[in-house]
Amino acid sequence: MSTSMATTVVPVVCDSAATVCSGKNCLVPPSNFNEILSLVLSTVLTVMLAFVMFSMGCTVEADKLWGHIKRPWGIFIGFLCQFGIMPFTAFALSLAFGVLPVQAVVIIIMGCCPGGSGSNIICYWLDGDMDLSISMTACSSILALGMMPLCLLIYTSVWTSADTIQIPYDSIGITLAALLIPIAVGMYFKRRWPNVAKKVLKVGSIVGFGLIVVIAVVGGILYQSSWNIAPSLWIIGTIYPFIGFGLGFILARFVGQPWYRCRTIALETGFQNSQLCSTIVQLSFSAAELEVMFAFPLIYSIFQLVVAVTCVGSYQAYKKACGRGSTDADCGALSVEAGDGDPKNEKGGAVENKAFEFDENGNSEEKGNGTDKNTQL
Repeated sequence: MSTSMATTVVPVVCDSAATVCSGKNCLVPPSNFNEILSLVLSTVLTVMLAFVMFSMGCTVEADKLWGHIKRPWGIFIGFLCQFGIMPFTAFALSLAFGVLPVQAVVIIIMGCCPGGSGSNIICYWLDGDMDLSISMTACSSILALGMMPLCLLIYTSVWTSADTIQIPYDSIGITLAALLIPIAVGMYFKRRWPNVAKKVLKVGSIVGFGLIVVIAVVGGILYQSSWNIAPSLWIIGTIYPFIGFGLGFILARFVGQPWYRCRTIALETGFQNSQLCSTIVQLSFSAAELEVMFAFPLIYSIFQLVVAVTCVGSYQAYKKACGRGSTDADCGALSVEAGDGDPKNEKGGAVENKAFEFDENGNSEEKGNGTDKNTQL
């Protein structure tokens, strides 16, 4: 009787959101708010990024782009920086700070990643060579299909087997397609409607700069639980972008590139595809290992943004103070790459020097001109 009373007196009450009830045990479905937010934001950001790349394509000229590909001196310098300087710097920093093996691996993975599309946006604001920037980003993404496994084999063998790291070739292909297709459409749009393309470029450049900031902030919010990591990773993530930008700029200037191309090569060196690094880490390591390493790509992306914003702000302030459209004193210098010999194509409007040739009668004729000029001796 008492048992019956207990059964009738104590009601079984479940939460309204519960999906499974068994006596007093009620299971409430876990919240998937972060997953939905991440999906929505990734969709919106992907569409915005496609528009930004389309607007960046409105600055590209097919002849100049083809000139960089035919004589890829700038691309070759960027290749040395991207897959030579950056992986070695990551390896050296890992040894110098004595980080954990899994942390050293994620640092080197970041150093082996190709350039990100953010460099194209910042290159526009720094008056860099957009044709070179886009060609370098595309070439580094293509070369990463072979260079990433090679660099990881060389530098990570100290801490782990190269077979452990899974490289998402599909993600690299998607990144490459997301870069090239909108830019190709933008190039066509500029060719057909040049006046409208200028307006699109102004809007896209502002949206792109804001997009970089939004991506960094959203990443920090969504993965805020990963910020509790060793101070050494914070230090490396802070100084690594500065080293990449600085060494890329110095090497480009050392081989005689003009200032605006030095800025372009520096950006392509320091700006890494942190999203690709995060994808590789998630595919290759366990949940326990991710706790001590997953935040590094976020830290690097934030501080590469800090460097970029600082450079853009300083450059724009300097340009405004000088009252000039461009601060390059040597932009008009002819470079060794094809397509640059035409002075009309140069930013500084360099004037072509014409030589003189003498015939056997002592008459001089200007080279490239059919007018004869008599020289009185």
